[in-house]
Amino acid sequence: MKRRLMLLTYLCVAFLFILSGLMNLNMTLPDKLFKTSIPTVSNIPSPGNPDTFRVERIVDGDTIVIEGNKKLRYIGIDTPETTDPKEPAGCFGLEAAIKNKELVQGKYVRLEKDISETDRYGRLLRYVWVYESPAATGSGVFVNGYLVKEGFALASTFPPDVKYASFFASLQEEARRQNKGLWNLCR
Repeated sequence: MKRRLMLLTYLCVAFLFILSGLMNLNMTLPDKLFKTSIPTVSNIPSPGNPDTFRVERIVDGDTIVIEGNKKLRYIGIDTPETTDPKEPAGCFGLEAAIKNKELVQGKYVRLEKDISETDRYGRLLRYVWVYESPAATGSGVFVNGYLVKEGFALASTFPPDVKYASFFASLQEEARRQNKGLWNLCR
């Protein structure tokens, strides 16, 4: 019975994910989502700053495409896979992709580089903060940390990019203790 319920849940989530992609919905997030205990930045760079980009589309839970058709992989986290055509989606992978879409698609992001420029697949490696518009001031949401804190991603550190490694580990432990997201469904 539990397996059937889980399967039904995954099918519903997959249907919604496909439907939202077909309809190209731009979901608006409630203000309370942007009031988190995740590290923030004080000001968004001006729109002309090379560190500020609009998110064009979502690849999966930890990869996006920014303007200029550049693929970007979030540093320090890993979400279950959803895009490998040879494999079924990983447990909680569709949910992570949907949450990533809600957080960043069509919005402006500020990027922070650690040490590495790209990964072995040529994707930019960055920490990402999201804002509602390029003119927004104040704090944005630290997307990498938010996904770990809410159980959509695992902390996954690959030296030399370790700036927030201990922070992500503490967020993961908190999510695990609270049985959030994949820590609840993917045992």
